[in-house]
Amino acid sequence: MARRGSTRPQRRSRGDQRETQYQEPVAPSGAIGGRYKPLLDHEVDKIFEAAVSVLDRTGIEVTESPCRDTFEAAGCRVDTGKNRVFIPRHLIENALGTMANNVLLAGRDPKHDINLGGARVYMGTGGSAVKLLDLRGNMRQTITSDNYHIGRLVDTLDNIHFYMRPVVCRDLENEDLDINQFYACLAATKKHVMANAYLPERVADLRKLGNMIAGGADAFKERPIISLTACWTVSPLRYAMETVDVLDQAIEYDIPVVISSAPQAGATSPAALAGTLVQILAEQLSGIVYVNLKKPGFPLIMGCVPAQADLRTGAFTGGSGEFSLLNAACAQLSQHLGIPIYNSSGISDSKIPDAQAGAEKSLTGLAAALAGSNYIHHSAGFLESLLTVAYEQYVIDNDINGAIMRMVRGIEVTDETLSLDVIHDVCNGPNHFLGHQQTIQLMNSEYLYPDLMNRATRDDWEAAGEADLRKTAIEHAKNTLENHWPTVFSTELDTEIRKEFNILLPLEEMQPENFWERFIKH
Repeated sequence: MARRGSTRPQRRSRGDQRETQYQEPVAPSGAIGGRYKPLLDHEVDKIFEAAVSVLDRTGIEVTESPCRDTFEAAGCRVDTGKNRVFIPRHLIENALGTMANNVLLAGRDPKHDINLGGARVYMGTGGSAVKLLDLRGNMRQTITSDNYHIGRLVDTLDNIHFYMRPVVCRDLENEDLDINQFYACLAATKKHVMANAYLPERVADLRKLGNMIAGGADAFKERPIISLTACWTVSPLRYAMETVDVLDQAIEYDIPVVISSAPQAGATSPAALAGTLVQILAEQLSGIVYVNLKKPGFPLIMGCVPAQADLRTGAFTGGSGEFSLLNAACAQLSQHLGIPIYNSSGISDSKIPDAQAGAEKSLTGLAAALAGSNYIHHSAGFLESLLTVAYEQYVIDNDINGAIMRMVRGIEVTDETLSLDVIHDVCNGPNHFLGHQQTIQLMNSEYLYPDLMNRATRDDWEAAGEADLRKTAIEHAKNTLENHWPTVFSTELDTEIRKEFNILLPLEEMQPENFWERFIKH
């Protein structure tokens, strides 16, 4: 039987996916995962071959469009009656041979750079919630300023490595959404920002905004500070042509892009988990072929977001063991292909920050990270199956992510860490391990200490007021929102941006004066 942890031959040289040098800090972003492999090597091969067969036999539904013309010009067979495009193996192999192995998603500060590829792991926020649970426990619809204030909070949370626009600006018209959602996020943090674009004609404006902030077109191309996600398929195996238009514009303007597929096992993909993996990989391979026909070597990220339907009700489920398995398996498939991957964790089905949320987030996050997923979005803030975010949940998830990243970092095994002399010294002298010099030296490099999780004795906890984790997180979030007001844009740059674009986030919303009065009013 093939070993789950074996190194398998690659179709082309991918470089070593394992780094042997021990990494600092304790829970580093970009730590190397890939230790957990839910699929055997021969199973990975079978899934890949099955996906290739699906594209040749069943094909992709693509209506009449320049996209379909691109496939046909490259030699794909097209059934115009059924609007299906059939992609031959050689086009898939050609695309895999020209794909970018690594994609940089830059922060405005290089310490926040996201270098996607291999089995390097980063965890961050996700997007498109339509409800917010505020710090008083009230539910309301999401608005533009939420993206700014959540961003300020995320800016302080070290185990949230990137900022994907978390909520829909339900207070804006469609024509104002794209620029304003990016502006609200970019004004709050120097971490990398990703979002979707609603209108293809706005992508040029997004690149212009990126150029202005990065310091010019060349600076942006070298260090892209924004990226896009395009959910360009409607599973099963059908292109959403309005989103393909957005994808085309992202390629035209050289903005790194995720092509995202999100089938639900049992609803929009087979109930058999292996069948869902075949379908999502076929959808991804079709997109990889298309993008590389348009611009070989483009900074493209494979976007696998498989989920499941609860077959008792048909409802979306994001906190299950099956969800964890599917996303971990997709990471394994991406490493087989040598392509950076974007996928998910932390999608709790709980409605509030409770024990269920903690269990589901830990389960799904750990599986994706240990499998070596590169860009794990949705890992912070989300509740109610992607519908809701809560400020305190970001703070809680920061602690969860830190513990997960500590596990990804693993255990350093060297002659020194085997500790033979330390064991001998303690067992033959007056010392104990707690007071040994090694313990003192490793206290802050070998061990991670959570910001919120309470490790006090019961007596000390009771004396301090018996606060539970959610209450502690709410107080932490309140303190951050009151006091952390980062200056990301200079006054001159902000004036220039507002002169160029119709920015609808008021300047007074970005000031500490009367913050709580405004916040409660929302």
